[in-house]
Amino acid sequence: MKKLLLALLILGSIGSIIGYGLFEARRFLAGPSIVIEEPQGGSVIAHSLLIIEGVARNISFLTINDKPVLTDEMGHFTNKLSPPPGATIVTVKGTDRFGRSTSTDVRITMVNFCSIT
Repeated sequence: MKKLLLALLILGSIGSIIGYGLFEARRFLAGPSIVIEEPQGGSVIAHSLLIIEGVARNISFLTINDKPVLTDEMGHFTNKLSPPPGATIVTVKGTDRFGRSTSTDVRITMVNFCSIT
C-alpha cells in the first residue's frame, strides 16, 4: 500500500511539473502579438503630431516604420511621429527571440488645415 501511494505521489508530481511547464510555455508557443490601441484605423488627424500607443506581447524587438521602439515591462509602447499630410500607413513589427515575427498596420489620414488671417 505504501509503495502504491509513493508511486502515485511521484507520478502526480511529474504530471504537475509537466502541466505547469506547458502552461508557462503557452505564451512562447503562441508567438508574438501586437495590438495598436491609438490611433484607430481610418482616423483623421488634424494636427501634426501622431502618437502611436499599443501593447506588444512575447516580443524581443519592436519597430514602428522600421525604427526601434522600447516597451515597458508589461509590453506597452508609445511613440510620437510627424507624418506628412495625406494618407499614411504606420507599420508596427515585432520579433520574438525565436525569430518569429508579426506586424500590424494602421491607416490614417493627416489633414493640414491652413488658417488665413
